[in-house]
Amino acid sequence: MIDLKSHEPNDLSASQSFWSAFRHRTFAIIWTATVVSNIGTWMYNAASGWLMTGLDASPMTVSLIQVASSLPMFLFALPAGALADIVDRRRFLIYAEISVTIIAAASAVLVRLDIITPFLLLLCTFLLSIGAALTAPAWQSIVPQLVPRRDLPAAVAGNGVGINISRAIGPALAGVVIGVFGNAAPFWLNAASNFAVIGALLWWRPPAKTEHALPAERLMSALIIGFRHARYNRPLRAALMRAAFFFFFASAYWALLPLIASSQIDSGPAVYGLLLGAIGLGAVVGAFALPRLRRVLDADRLVILGSSGTAATLVTLGLARSPTPALAACVLAGFSWILVIATLNVSAQISLPDWVRGRGLAMFVTAFFGAMTLGSAVWGQMATMLDLSTTNYVAAAGLLFGIFPSRRWKLSAGAGPDLTPSMHWPNPVISIDAEADRGPVMISVEYSVDSQHRDAFLQAVHQLGEGRRRDGAYAWDIFEDVAEEGRFVEIFYVASWLEHLRQHRRVTNADRILQEMVRQFGADKEPKVTHLIAVSSSASGSERIAS
Repeated sequence: MIDLKSHEPNDLSASQSFWSAFRHRTFAIIWTATVVSNIGTWMYNAASGWLMTGLDASPMTVSLIQVASSLPMFLFALPAGALADIVDRRRFLIYAEISVTIIAAASAVLVRLDIITPFLLLLCTFLLSIGAALTAPAWQSIVPQLVPRRDLPAAVAGNGVGINISRAIGPALAGVVIGVFGNAAPFWLNAASNFAVIGALLWWRPPAKTEHALPAERLMSALIIGFRHARYNRPLRAALMRAAFFFFFASAYWALLPLIASSQIDSGPAVYGLLLGAIGLGAVVGAFALPRLRRVLDADRLVILGSSGTAATLVTLGLARSPTPALAACVLAGFSWILVIATLNVSAQISLPDWVRGRGLAMFVTAFFGAMTLGSAVWGQMATMLDLSTTNYVAAAGLLFGIFPSRRWKLSAGAGPDLTPSMHWPNPVISIDAEADRGPVMISVEYSVDSQHRDAFLQAVHQLGEGRRRDGAYAWDIFEDVAEEGRFVEIFYVASWLEHLRQHRRVTNADRILQEMVRQFGADKEPKVTHLIAVSSSASGSERIAS
């Protein structure tokens, strides 16, 4: 594999301080607003989980709260990611957050009037999670707009700290608020807290995008191209596989924690809130420790460390019969959680160019919550058939046994390829009327290669082929002339002329470096590029576009 990493503007290790992202005012303001909103969200999560133990205390029903929270992320994150790449992200987030606020207020009314049922509670949780699913890719996609690339790991870690500060404060506050003001109070506070992010988004003015004459992608086409990009993006695939594996097993303690607090430890909502708060506290500690850990451990070892810590958490929760060991286990859970999720998130972020960032991160969110949804249902059913302790032990064993086999999916970290658009492809010379929706289009590139460079050329050109497919080509191959030594023809197909014009804007500086390397293996002759567009049966004449 040819190394295309750039060690200048893309050296992510240069930003070691956790606070570096907070030097940027926009990031700091939006971060603060999301912390306020997330405190309300975690108050809702804790209050709904605890309320369900009073409405129906069966393990399967209680675990369905986690299923209702996770399933929408699995179902809706991918179309939401495509939307995040097509529409104005800021405007989309504003409208979505207003809708979430209305649903949150409706749930508070149901609890206040004491007409809430297990079904209605699950429905409200499901609807609120749909809102979260629709906004998650857009929220993650705007992070590179808030900080420069060198501060991206600090920003991702900062967001993790924000979520876990919320997790530390929200559940504990929910326990107190329920005791003083009743079950409905956390639901009202959740609705009110959402005004913070709405206000921050109304204040924020993102940098103006460079206007292109090309129309926006269609939703279905955008989804197909996003899947194709992920298929040929090896670092992204690695992050997705590692996420699915870890979160399936880690979901056990999230799904069963309300029952561990109420049944196994025999405590009330205050202790349950403290357990969730301890997870948040551990995650905050982990986020501050991450920069130092990154100096001594690579991304793969950080995930192994976090997975081992999570396995230890599950075993300890299985053994716990009092609050003290459970609290210690939850602190370790939070520490381990932030190590894994921040590492996987950074790996996914740096593997994605901006044009497909929303779709790529949506796939990460889908892997995350798909695994959480499936895992929550599995562990809830297992706890119904067996018991809470045994279920935790089984989840811990599965996590430990799978750590080393999962290492074959290598994660990205530190310096990465420069994925900014290079814009180095010249505009095709057109001698006919090439309508935007005409296609498919076949592009051929003819190379003349010195015989001693044949193997090196083929290795490089196959990497180039993966790049063509990541940028939108649905088929690619390289052909060798049997009659003329050293003559190779690269051919790739795109769905339409408009899609090929988009491909011109997607080519990155890393692609440019590889393309220049491929050409260096040839003789002095410049590669010949030809564009051919499909001709319908009703058309006449030969229609050929060359450049």
